[in-house]
Amino acid sequence: MTFSRQQPYNDLPLLPPRKSYYETVDILKKLKEARVALAELKGRLPIIPNPEMLINTLVLQEAKDSSEIENVLKTSDKMYRAFTANKSNIDPSTKEVLCYRQALWSAFESAPKTDFNWIIEIFQKITQKNESVRTKQVYVGNAYDIIYTPPKPERVNQQLNNWLEFFHSSDEIDPLIKMAILHYQFEAIHPFSDGNGRTGRILNVLYLTEKNLIELPVLYISKHILEYKNEYYSLLSRVTENQNWQAWILFVLEAIYRTSLFTLEKVNAIYELFNEVKNEIRDKAKDIYSRELIEILFSQIYCKNRILVDQKIASRNTASKYLNKLVDMNILSMQKEGKEILYLNKQLYEIVAR
Repeated sequence: MTFSRQQPYNDLPLLPPRKSYYETVDILKKLKEARVALAELKGRLPIIPNPEMLINTLVLQEAKDSSEIENVLKTSDKMYRAFTANKSNIDPSTKEVLCYRQALWSAFESAPKTDFNWIIEIFQKITQKNESVRTKQVYVGNAYDIIYTPPKPERVNQQLNNWLEFFHSSDEIDPLIKMAILHYQFEAIHPFSDGNGRTGRILNVLYLTEKNLIELPVLYISKHILEYKNEYYSLLSRVTENQNWQAWILFVLEAIYRTSLFTLEKVNAIYELFNEVKNEIRDKAKDIYSRELIEILFSQIYCKNRILVDQKIASRNTASKYLNKLVDMNILSMQKEGKEILYLNKQLYEIVAR
């Protein structure tokens, strides 16, 4: 059957694709580079004393960029403010980004991923929709320019079962290549009414943690996709229309390679700043110094009194004195958010947001 963008792709081939599509000299060469870079990042992550120092910084940046791929535009500062502030009236774009972060982290911490329910939960958390696998035909694009028409709803369950079986299968396909294949197939199945791209990009990093290639879901892969957004969508289409797996897999491996190096740079910079601030407070403000306090300051971009109180670092009055002293030392800067006072870790923000 000849492929048509306007017709449901009911003949989407089941996984795995032919070995000749993904075992090429070019792919194996790029695979080696990607694996070395990712392994270096994995080996460096344990220097960070508290996982929240990365989860509430780098993962939020990943959430922002993944959402921006879908044209959900949000500034880093507004996102970090909303994450810390006690606000009920968060704008829809910011809420989507925060939901993405929650979906990623909840899925990472969830029970073994043996059926499709955990993926449905990711979708529901991202979109805040009480829906499951789609029951209606959807289209990618608009009425005037349909880019792709995924399989009919009655074909989706078969495709998803095949996808999940391939996800868990023990085979000789390298996990990084397999991640690229899984990502394309998930996009092609398009199992939900909305949020397929964001769900699929969460599944990328979860697959890497599942295969123990990285211990925390902090790989900042959406940055590369956002920078090469047109190429990303073009290469997905070329797999669909021409079975051009090589170009697509090379793109994903390059994304893993570059974002591993980029994330490693961020981790090193955060660790260096952490030690600088720790030493400065210990030398110049011994009366407020504790390692727990320093970790709190680096666990998210903005801090506030309530966080120190909840973590039993200080009482309410003392917490305010601690944070104001850090303002005087030019480590934090005071910001107002509604009725709340927030304290910005300026240098940490500069590292994470640049």
